[in-house]
Amino acid sequence: MLRAKLVLTFCLLCFYTLKAQVITIRDAATNEPLEMVTLFSEQPKAHTTTNSKGQANISSFKDAKKIHIMLFGYTTVTKSYEELKALNFSFTLKSSGISMDEVVVSASRSSQTTKDIPSKVISVSSKDVALQNPQTAADLLGMSGKVFIQKSQQGGGSPMIRGFATNRLLYSVDGVRMNTAIFRSGNIQNVISLDAFAMEKTEVFFGPGSVIYGSDAIGGVMSFQTLTPQFSLNDSLLVKGKAITRFASANSEKTGHFHVNLGWKKFASVTSITYTDYDDLKMGSHGPDDYLRPVYVQRINGMDSVIKNSDSRIQMPSGYSQVNVMQKFRYSPHEKWDIQYGFHYSETSDYGRYDRHLRTRNGLPRYAEWSYGPQVWMMNNLTVTHHDKNPFYNELVIRLAHQRFEESRIDRNLNSDIRNTQTEQVNAYSVNVDFTKTFNDKHTLYYGAEYVLNAVTSLGELSNIVNNEQQIGPARYPQATWASYGVYVTDHYKVSEKFSLQAGARYNQFVLDAVFDTTFYPLPFTTAQINDGALTGSFGFVYRPTEKWVLSSNVATAFRSPNVDDLGKVFDSEPGAVTIPNPNLKAEYAYNADIGIAKLFSEILKIDVSAYYTILQNALVRRDFKLNGQDSIVYFGELSQVQAVQNAAFATVYGVQSGFEWNIVKHLKLSSDINYQIGVEELDDATVSPSRHAAPWFGVSRLAYTNNKWSIQFYSMYSGGRTFNQLPQEEKRKTELYALDANGNPYAPSWYTLNLKALYSINKHFSVSA
Repeated sequence: MLRAKLVLTFCLLCFYTLKAQVITIRDAATNEPLEMVTLFSEQPKAHTTTNSKGQANISSFKDAKKIHIMLFGYTTVTKSYEELKALNFSFTLKSSGISMDEVVVSASRSSQTTKDIPSKVISVSSKDVALQNPQTAADLLGMSGKVFIQKSQQGGGSPMIRGFATNRLLYSVDGVRMNTAIFRSGNIQNVISLDAFAMEKTEVFFGPGSVIYGSDAIGGVMSFQTLTPQFSLNDSLLVKGKAITRFASANSEKTGHFHVNLGWKKFASVTSITYTDYDDLKMGSHGPDDYLRPVYVQRINGMDSVIKNSDSRIQMPSGYSQVNVMQKFRYSPHEKWDIQYGFHYSETSDYGRYDRHLRTRNGLPRYAEWSYGPQVWMMNNLTVTHHDKNPFYNELVIRLAHQRFEESRIDRNLNSDIRNTQTEQVNAYSVNVDFTKTFNDKHTLYYGAEYVLNAVTSLGELSNIVNNEQQIGPARYPQATWASYGVYVTDHYKVSEKFSLQAGARYNQFVLDAVFDTTFYPLPFTTAQINDGALTGSFGFVYRPTEKWVLSSNVATAFRSPNVDDLGKVFDSEPGAVTIPNPNLKAEYAYNADIGIAKLFSEILKIDVSAYYTILQNALVRRDFKLNGQDSIVYFGELSQVQAVQNAAFATVYGVQSGFEWNIVKHLKLSSDINYQIGVEELDDATVSPSRHAAPWFGVSRLAYTNNKWSIQFYSMYSGGRTFNQLPQEEKRKTELYALDANGNPYAPSWYTLNLKALYSINKHFSVSA
């Protein structure tokens, strides 16, 4: 009986060891555990990361011949499972400061190393965020030096990538599409709804991503991965967390954040809360006087008064506040199953649209009020991952998501008693099913399907601020639904250890139904429908003659289906012009080619260069239009030129992205990134104009010092300018946005900033940055 019990106990121990083989990875110099180390293998298909104790369960890697062990700033190592076993599953990584490869998910919605991806992908880690301390998620993207951020006001941040922006870029949060049917062509600020403190990793995929992500992914994809709940790998509860408080003098920012992880063996939770309050922003003293804010409007004793600004460098009004809440749960009943639920909520206060406050009429401010109402974003996301070895897949990921968006615009002309409020609400539902099938060491197939439904509700209200009477006003959009159905397949084939190919295709059907209220606008129609499809594809290769240099190239197509903003909006795009609905729209289509080269010299110097060329056909642009045969209508008391979004142009963008990293001496590194792009778009008269979203050349250069306690960085961000003749045609009339040259014409000056940031780790629990 005793022998039977001993045998049973031994079998159970063996079974547990097989089920939960834990590896510990430490820093080779300090012996400190390393968190967020990525372990990745193709055969079997497996992926995991270490927790705060440097530990990870690698049972799923059993019998793997090649396990890639990666962490940014450390030398990548490849070991077999048996080699790690011989090391008693304890391993160290050496710091290098320069990395050639890392694991990303943005390229295929599944774990894939950058050495297998023919397109350019960059990532921003939580370690980068800790030093840079970005105020918003838009600033987080901008600090990469490869994404240009446009801001019309402090509560803004519209990324520009390779000459494209707004609804020609795609946002993904934990694998869920964030773009909605009211993402507009004008600059947007939805990215500020995301919490930079709750990010585990942020990736930017450059170039067309429509094969994987569908509509809108023309210029690139921004993939945000929020904190993943971590399990305990032993019998004790894993508790980890972070608390941050911050003050910034430029806008009197006051921020508080905390998140906490509770982890058991099969269940884990992460709770994250952030609150931020921004006062009006104070601009720098070295700039054109045209940007100063000499006056602002204030309501005093029931009258609009134009007040002299006591400090013309204060941008009034630009302050706002924001709260972000995230709650995620994770459950793994078996090593093959991983179930995660995430709840995200973000809400801002009202915030002034600063550029509209700069508009004047007869020498006085045009508006007494112009603000965005609270920007609200909520997401419920259920993700189920299953690992198995069957004829159909090695990995299956199902994502079910519901998002709710709310935004509004509030404006009132100077000395008017009528306030106009337009509110939009979008309920977005999505289902994604993604499969990964690895046939052997050389062949991996990614395929899946997607369904997206957006329900748009748009309301208008006119209120008298004197007697508080309210009545229905003109809505910005029709009541509408937008649906997308897509299937895709991508094949990655490793011809040899040095050469691999990747090709993919996607078919997408999109349907838009809209109902128009003609009470305020004499439209010749009350309904509109678009039902069309798009086929996109990609083909690329990666060639690595040695581990220290790589050549890659990719050709791809992408599309953007017309959305509710394209088809149905009514708004004043500029003084004296009004945009009206146009139901006769087709999808935009882009053709892109790019090539990239990266070279590592003795792990001291890394240089990378990529070039691209994109052609956009059937471009949806705003052009002069006629309504019932008339080219002008009276809009809010002003005779305005009628315009509409139309498939009326082509556009081309080409450019170069280049950078280097140089380990000068131990602990000291110099790096730089430069981006140069030229974009043109066709005008009504068949001539061309500079593209609105092709940013001037821009970049960042950094000198960084790091050791066990200190991270110090001196850097400069910079951008070229635009003369009057280099401005897009539609921008030349917006004199309130730009400085004025000697001839009184608007222009955008070049600029640079000098920055010094430091992070000091007092101990493993406390750090301070400035």
